[in-house]
This record gives sequence, structure tokens and C-alpha cells, in this order.
Amino acid sequence: MATYLTTEKKQEIFKEHGGNKTNTGSIEGQIALFTFRVAALSDHLRANKKDHASRKALLTLVGKRKRLLTYLATKDIERYRNIIDKLKIRK
Repeated sequence: MATYLTTEKKQEIFKEHGGNKTNTGSIEGQIALFTFRVAALSDHLRANKKDHASRKALLTLVGKRKRLLTYLATKDIERYRNIIDKLKIRK
């Protein structure tokens, strides 16, 4: 796990978006966690433009988040709309 993501921060993210701090399997919680990690990697890449390993990790995370969002959109469109509004992911 990355050093910028402490256990307390992870529990806070899952409590806010997943309903319970131990409910790490909730789709909304996973999407929120990936969004937090994407933001941190984006900031890192702004400062370190030649860090290609982190760029690949960022693209991988964005792809995972996109797959989860697609799954959520097909399963429950209201939960999908709530999470993208809450996290301000899309326009």
C-alpha cells in the first residue's frame, strides 16, 4: 500500500462512501478509494513528468475505476449518479 494512504484515511473513505469502515467490498467505497489514489498520483505526476511507472499505475487505476463505474451504471443507475455527483468525477 502506498505511503500516502494510511489505514485511518482508508477507513474514513469507506465509512463515508461505503456505509461502514469495514465494508471494503462496496462498489461506491472502491470507486472513492480509486478516485483518491488517482488524485494523489496525478499530483505526483505533475511534479515528476518522467515517472513512467507511476503513469502506468495511474492508467491502470483509471481503467479499474471505469470498469467499476460501468458495472454500477448497469446494475443501479441511481447509485451511479449519486457517486459521480458526490466525487465530481464526470461533467
